[in-house]
Amino acid sequence: MPETGPSRPEERPVQTSQQAEPGGSARSGEGTPRSQRRTSLLVTLILGGLTALPPLSMDMYLPALPEVTESLRSPAATVQLTLTACLAGMALGQLVVGPMSDRWGRRRPLLAGMVLYVVATAVCAFAPTVGLLIAFRLVQGLAGAAGIVIARAVVRDLYDGVAMARFFSTLMLVSGVAPIVAPLIGGQVLRITDWRGVFYVLAGIGLLLTLVVARWLKETLPPERQHSGGLGATLRTVRGLLADRVFTGYVLTGGFAFAALFAYISASPFVVQEIYGASPQTYSLLFGLNSIGLVSVGQLNGKVLVGRVSLDKALGLGLAVITAAAVALLLMASGVFGRVGLAPIAAGLFVLMSAMGLALPNTNALALMRTPHAAGSASALLGTSSFLVGAVASPLVGIAGEGTAVPMAVVQVVCAVAAVGCFLGLCRPWRHEDATGGMSGTGGTGGTGGTGG
Repeated sequence: MPETGPSRPEERPVQTSQQAEPGGSARSGEGTPRSQRRTSLLVTLILGGLTALPPLSMDMYLPALPEVTESLRSPAATVQLTLTACLAGMALGQLVVGPMSDRWGRRRPLLAGMVLYVVATAVCAFAPTVGLLIAFRLVQGLAGAAGIVIARAVVRDLYDGVAMARFFSTLMLVSGVAPIVAPLIGGQVLRITDWRGVFYVLAGIGLLLTLVVARWLKETLPPERQHSGGLGATLRTVRGLLADRVFTGYVLTGGFAFAALFAYISASPFVVQEIYGASPQTYSLLFGLNSIGLVSVGQLNGKVLVGRVSLDKALGLGLAVITAAAVALLLMASGVFGRVGLAPIAAGLFVLMSAMGLALPNTNALALMRTPHAAGSASALLGTSSFLVGAVASPLVGIAGEGTAVPMAVVQVVCAVAAVGCFLGLCRPWRHEDATGGMSGTGGTGGTGGTGG
């Protein structure tokens, strides 16, 4: 079990004596040469691109959902399974790729996954039936999972404590551009072609990112930290991680918060366009505004809050706002305030999305602080829980048909309350405050080992 004693704030990347900067040589001395600073910026952009690929795969496709429903002559609930399949693939793929990256390093599993992503995305563009589209969206998710899990593991290889939390917020700025521009790109693609053109564009983006990774992203896991052993060792590592109650609490908290977010992602095309009559372009604009809110709050978290208040307090604030916004959406959707227009619903969704900028990066940082010995496996569990719960939430938002937003709001309320329950019941943040004098989550874990694997 991890130690929970006081921790020391750590502002610089955690480096072993043999660990090299990604894309550069090992750091020596206190100064950072300008060439290495440029390399670090490039690696930040690459990691941001890897974490941006999932929202690109989801959000560029969202404005096309009504068109896919008509083109493939399938009900909306069936077409929404294309989102569920992609999410399920990303969840299961992370569970496989994470331990692989702990054993063989970050680079090789990442490149293999990226190549498979490009192939699966290209096949999606030619799918003649919704069944085949669902199948290859599953493969697309399985392959795209490599970018998600390995990007987080690379961050854990290089950073700890406050520095890691700030880097996650920086990644949110880079990857946050994706959900802003993705629906806009998707809407414009639909102006000149049909929904299949969206997958052509995604395949091109995946190919470009694969080439960039192959050229510039170096290995960040030193050989002495790579795990040996087969499936048994992997299962022991995962079991040890899950035996840590606090780590499991952060995993579940992040998973339920992400499910509330994905309930919005899955239902919003029908809620905004079908119920409130917005065009695909208007929907894309609203989605972009919500993403700006998420990115802006994420930057507020990284630049202002981190280092001044504990990560647990920032996370708790985010969860409280998410829950309040979800309850407000449910009251509006169920007619408690009479018939409301698009503007109040859009405002509630904006608040909910923005608060994710507090919840998601701090959940990742707090969980990974406890697991420096198995960052790939821990990152996989974080991602798997999020995407599995999101995959379950996706079809539930359309269970009552396309004419009401109540199911979306109900799912969001349930997930938000569950996230708060896991945070308070399993993480018990007040105990961290007592043990560290109010500094819980503001410093590095140093030698905190976590559970054995």
